[in-house]
Amino acid sequence: MHDQPRRATPSRPVMTFDQMLERVRYEGAYPTRERAAEAVHHVLGALGRRLTGDERVDLAQRLPVEAALTLTAQIPATEHLTGWGFVKDLAARTGATPATTRWDTGAVLAVVKHLAGPDLLTRILHQLPDGYALLFGQAELRRPQPTAA
Repeated sequence: MHDQPRRATPSRPVMTFDQMLERVRYEGAYPTRERAAEAVHHVLGALGRRLTGDERVDLAQRLPVEAALTLTAQIPATEHLTGWGFVKDLAARTGATPATTRWDTGAVLAVVKHLAGPDLLTRILHQLPDGYALLFGQAELRRPQPTAA
């Protein structure tokens, strides 16, 4: 038998946008689907300003189309924000309190973590500055600091 190259098939999201909203609604204990949708659009828009390269493309492929469009509609920013900086920036943009924004971020990114899977999430976290692992509900491991020679 000859090995034939497999055709790459784009990965399809494992849930619909409606299912994603229901998951976020559950995670965030939101009273309405509309409130969950608002959180999804705000958080994914903010994440879209932070992610670049293959990680951005790969995550968009794993999200439902509506969520992927929100993520990719944003132009990546050049400013690097820590996880807490991400929350404060999003709170300022939306007019919400940092506590509410942190809650929204955790609810949305818990679902994104599930959709991304462990390998892509690791790649995403390596691209982002410190503090994002906690936003995704992961332990924040210290990165090795270069030693001065």
